[in-house]
Amino acid sequence: MINQVYEISSTNYLDDKLIINNALSDLAAQCGLPNEFDFGQPTSRFGWTFFKVWIKPSFHVQIEQKLGDMIKKSKGSKQEEKFTNFLSDYFQSKGCKVKVKMTEV
Repeated sequence: MINQVYEISSTNYLDDKLIINNALSDLAAQCGLPNEFDFGQPTSRFGWTFFKVWIKPSFHVQIEQKLGDMIKKSKGSKQEEKFTNFLSDYFQSKGCKVKVKMTEV
């Protein structure tokens, strides 16, 4: 399995990146894993900042095992869509107003 890559769209990059970092760190701790995610370099256009977040396969699997019920309730017909929407909702619940999109590796 390869790393899952998500593109994050933010209008408040520094704050949102900190919130996402803390949210993923909390999830990693709940899963008993080290921080198995990484951030890409940001690019800014039209008042938005775009950056990628890589989630390692072992972390992705652990999130699905720990929070499967919440993921199943997320919007989407495919598992990838549900997981992406779950991440978006999870970040928003932490006070982060971002858009999350799964990208091809």
